[in-house]
Amino acid sequence: MTGTEEGDVFVRLRRVIPALSKAERRIAETTIADPRIVVDSTITRLADVCSTSPATVARFCRSAGFGGYTEFRLAVASAASRAAAVRDRFRIDDAEIGPDDSAADVVTKVAFQESKAIEETARHLDLRALDAVVGALRGASRIQVYGAGASALAAEDMQQKLMRIGLPVWSSVDPHVALVGVAQSAPDDVVIAISHSGRTREASELLAVARERGATTVAITSVPDSPVGEQADHVLATSAHGSRFRPGAMSSRSAQLAVVDFVMVRLLQGTYDAASDRLQLTRDAVAAHRLSNGRHAARSNGSPT
Repeated sequence: MTGTEEGDVFVRLRRVIPALSKAERRIAETTIADPRIVVDSTITRLADVCSTSPATVARFCRSAGFGGYTEFRLAVASAASRAAAVRDRFRIDDAEIGPDDSAADVVTKVAFQESKAIEETARHLDLRALDAVVGALRGASRIQVYGAGASALAAEDMQQKLMRIGLPVWSSVDPHVALVGVAQSAPDDVVIAISHSGRTREASELLAVARERGATTVAITSVPDSPVGEQADHVLATSAHGSRFRPGAMSSRSAQLAVVDFVMVRLLQGTYDAASDRLQLTRDAVAAHRLSNGRHAARSNGSPT
């Protein structure tokens, strides 16, 4: 990232926080929590607020991808203005959910956070990596997808969608079973690990084994410079962060599912005719398991309701 890309600063800070020193992390967290402090402060003032030195602030700016404090400050001002405009669109004063918020406030703020996660993920996604992943999937002899905890939901969604268009995909939430499968990988296989934090031990181990076997490795994570990201040939980065009433497991889900959909649509673009036939076959296979409307079903089975 370059500092001139408007709106990128908060996404970038959340991604680099794990790699920062304690003092630099305080600066990043202070910026995310209250951007006005940066907008209204000189480098010396920000250093005082964060209990560090101006030299550390300058070093932090370079670590975050900016040429200096002036460039960083301008980027924060631009991003804060953009975020305020989006909150205006949702008619909320603060995106954070409070313990005394009404049901209407909660619904509006969660909708804001969900849409923000998807929008930021789409805006900052590495499109070359996306197409490289799609190309690898099209030629794969076998695909394995793994996710633990909440990320298992995205892994299961990807497995189901890839299966519906006839790709040879397999997934297991049991890390031992997944490792057995990955240990048999070949160079024309693809192994995908989904981890919001990028620090899931099993996901990192799976990709490491897959790389040793010569398979193409893919990470879907919010932290590209993480143990999981470092084991991947291609990283599809999500943008999501948790809050007091909406932890990371909730905030990451929408962004991960969006990335799965980006992959699927790109796959369908190149193989639509063949894929559409397979999609129809899968629809027909489950058609008999769908109920008709309630009144008709009640008449057909003799039920009064």
